[in-house]
Amino acid sequence: MVFAWGAIRVARGWGRDGESMRLRFPTLRILTGCLLIFLLHGCATTTPPKQPDNLCEIFSEHSDWHDDAAKSYRRWGIPVPVMMAILHQESSYVSDARPPRTTCLWIFPGPRTSSAYGYAQVKDETWEEYQKSTGHSGADRDDFADAIDFVGWYCHLSVKQCGISKDNARDLYLAYHEGRGGFNRRTYAKKKWLVQVADKVQKRATLYAGQLAGCEKKFISGGSCLWPF
Repeated sequence: MVFAWGAIRVARGWGRDGESMRLRFPTLRILTGCLLIFLLHGCATTTPPKQPDNLCEIFSEHSDWHDDAAKSYRRWGIPVPVMMAILHQESSYVSDARPPRTTCLWIFPGPRTSSAYGYAQVKDETWEEYQKSTGHSGADRDDFADAIDFVGWYCHLSVKQCGISKDNARDLYLAYHEGRGGFNRRTYAKKKWLVQVADKVQKRATLYAGQLAGCEKKFISGGSCLWPF
């Protein structure tokens, strides 16, 4: 941050000879502002877990994630392994994940395929629905605590409106991807690739559940089991 502080001084016009740098470099303040935004964003970004295939290692590396996941479970009743498997599939735990851009004339970057963003890859309108429904207007898609609470909330509604079991990661993911209306209309039936992805989510949830059963005492005070699976 020494470099950043030096840039601030220059932008404010504190030259060595006392001469105003603003007059000599009119765009310097703008460049400095961009630099600070870049530095602050870099500091705020959470690094994805080094071993995303092991839930025990994920929670050991990011201990606050366990607390966030447990809170979402207590609130919505969706097992932690299910929620984590969905997050893994959606973003591989990359906080600012976005869909790839399209291309214009095979060269120039075009618009993205959707507004999906963050850990849970939530579209703008769906996130706004979550914020309004929960009263959490300050929730951010690139905040893990908010993202996993969203997954719990969405799956909770899928359980109620689609009759899906809370531990059925496969069907909960299909409803997550297609929307609850789409799931009830079985729109996924003609998408073989999507069914295969949902099966993969189920396998990961089962894997995560087995791992967590062997290490949950490490994260839960008193050693009691917080979530069945």
